[in-house]
Amino acid sequence: MIKINYDELTNLVKEYNDKKNACKPTTHYMKDFIGEGYDDFWKFKGRYRVCKGSRASKKSKTSALNFIVRLIQYPMANLLVVRKVYNTLKDSCYTELCWAIKRLQLDKYFLCKTSPLEITYLVTGQKIYFRGLDDPLKITSITVDVGCLCWMWLEEAYEINDENDFNMLDESIRGTVPEGLFKQITITLNPWNERHWIKKRFFDTEDKDILAKTTNYLCNEWLDEADLKVFENMKKSNPRRYQVAGLGNWGITEGLIYENWREEDFDINTIRHKYTLKSVFGLDFGYTNDETALFCGLCDEENKKLYVFDEIYKKGMSNEEIYTEIVKKGYQKERIRADCSEPKSIDRLISLGISNIRSCRKGKDSINNGIDYIQGFEIIISCKCRGFLKEISNYSWETDKNGRRTNVPCDKFNHLMDAMRYAMEEIIKGNNFSFN
Repeated sequence: MIKINYDELTNLVKEYNDKKNACKPTTHYMKDFIGEGYDDFWKFKGRYRVCKGSRASKKSKTSALNFIVRLIQYPMANLLVVRKVYNTLKDSCYTELCWAIKRLQLDKYFLCKTSPLEITYLVTGQKIYFRGLDDPLKITSITVDVGCLCWMWLEEAYEINDENDFNMLDESIRGTVPEGLFKQITITLNPWNERHWIKKRFFDTEDKDILAKTTNYLCNEWLDEADLKVFENMKKSNPRRYQVAGLGNWGITEGLIYENWREEDFDINTIRHKYTLKSVFGLDFGYTNDETALFCGLCDEENKKLYVFDEIYKKGMSNEEIYTEIVKKGYQKERIRADCSEPKSIDRLISLGISNIRSCRKGKDSINNGIDYIQGFEIIISCKCRGFLKEISNYSWETDKNGRRTNVPCDKFNHLMDAMRYAMEEIIKGNNFSFN
């Protein structure tokens, strides 16, 4: 059983900083902090430690606790934490690691900074660095002050659709390490898409250097009755979602509505010079349970290409907040097609200054006809559009009671998908819609 002894911590402080502020000798066992279900994950020292899990499965908090303890155990180790987009790290991994430090009552030994985003173990000078794949040069150019960079934590790894991006990260953890130390990449993710490269590379193979495990809310002892009821209700009302968000199984993506898409790090200005493009913007309103979704695209109608270059994808946005975000992004003068079922919201945005927003058209066949038209395009998606990538890789046809696919889209992963259809009304012509 892994344990932390505060006598040992006191000796480390005296040895490295000649401090005499010893804390009270107490022994804490890790099960007191995280419960059970992660013993193999905690002890594994192979190259790849991969954990897919449902919501509330403890995977992120367990990882954070593990890394803090390991930094103390291995005084020459440093950690790099990576997500696809840098600005998502502060409210996710950084917050989890700061929580772990407080949970272990080690606040006095760590310095947590937000500018730049960094955590330092004051006893030795070891560091936790934070980087995003949206700035790859900052990943490959890290130089540590103490020891070596031997560990990486890749959180929300389902966001990384290009395996080559992972290969670049993998190659950054290289070189010799001191005796007794080891190199390791920890990958944590929600299993939204069974077609993701992570499944084939880590879960569909046997390799002694890979630990690939699945966890779910059932191993989380800290959930109360209200938390458990959420999952029990999901099990009854939405069994397909329960398999993924409840049990941590791979998302079933058979019957995807859009398959002709790819992720690409393109430059908008370069694209504009090469092709004749038309800006297309669509807005789908949400609030408490659903995301407000702004689709931002460039359509090359002649070559049947649709470039997705930006998005808004957030819950709990008031009309005033939607207006502020649109202005902040510089799209207030764009022609935006919005969900016609929200006329009051559209009128409010017009009064605030979004003067070119208009209601979309809807009819009994508009959804399927819009989908049919967009299926004729190759959809090229900017790597920063994480919400769009999540939705398009899961947006699928509904099944009937016998498991057969219908021609009705599932009513989930569809907010940006709907916004895309609204936006493309600017392009669709002729008899593509029925308004009967």
